[in-house]
Amino acid sequence: MKNKSHETMRAVAIDEFGGVEKMKPRELPVPEVATDEILIRVDTAGVGVWDPFEREGGFAREFGMQPKFPHVLGSDGAGTVEEVGDDVHHLKCGDRVYGINLMNPNGGFYAEYTAIKANNAAIIPAALSTRDAGVLAVDGVTALDGLDKTLQLKAGESVLILGASGGVGHLAVQLAKRMKARVLAVASGRDGVEFVKRLGADKVIDGHREDIVKAAHEFAPNGLDAALLMAGGKAAEQAITALRKGGRAAYPNGVEDVPQTRDGVKVVSYNGEPDPQTFARLNELIDGGPFEVHIARTFKLEDAAAAQQALGDHYLGKLALILT
Repeated sequence: MKNKSHETMRAVAIDEFGGVEKMKPRELPVPEVATDEILIRVDTAGVGVWDPFEREGGFAREFGMQPKFPHVLGSDGAGTVEEVGDDVHHLKCGDRVYGINLMNPNGGFYAEYTAIKANNAAIIPAALSTRDAGVLAVDGVTALDGLDKTLQLKAGESVLILGASGGVGHLAVQLAKRMKARVLAVASGRDGVEFVKRLGADKVIDGHREDIVKAAHEFAPNGLDAALLMAGGKAAEQAITALRKGGRAAYPNGVEDVPQTRDGVKVVSYNGEPDPQTFARLNELIDGGPFEVHIARTFKLEDAAAAQQALGDHYLGKLALILT
């Protein structure tokens, strides 16, 4: 095996927490691999709505972590296994993998190489390209944990997915259909509605133009069984209003304007937690047929700051950095 300890790589890193101006293209040493880690040669890195929170030091404060500076950003991505730690037996060199590297003190996916805990990575489903898988990990785990672990969605149940044309939402629509639920999707804009219809939702409405409560009542006259909320505010309130007595709603931690509970329904927050079982379930559902992981725009690694600024624009699915 080639020793990378003396080699350098292209990366985008920060020397301190702060705004996008802190993000700089750098030449940094390729990270060392611990016994429970793998080294990934990165093909594609996801650019997530939570990445600015990481850049500003939010996760470090929340989890009491002290990253090493210069700190390479980027919480998820995909590529090829280049090196395997001694204790790792389920992955090997040459495997196509995707994974989550959130707040790893040794740095994330905005780099040519990243070292990641083997349990935070998984083989890419056969149906997906490495590029598409580069934006799958955090959003896929967040969507699945919301539907499966938190809402415990069952076949035949009705579920409203708010933010259905976004990164997590467009995956949640497809996963909920694979779980044989009836899906009412609330998308953003006319392009969002057309996009989510193509993904197989039973009914799609434009959250900016249509009445969520009315649409939900027509879709489930006795009230919805469940709601997965990727946004807060008025739309989330309307979704919660549309739940039946005993219904439940879930939202990932970090959603702004935290959804408020009401009598007779359960509203809970959760974190998407990567582990081998969740990845295995995600892969199994994805392998059940054609599955779309939608990349709206791609950026070069050196343009990572521009990519984070573009998070404020209207787009469908996800943004990505391309390293190859």
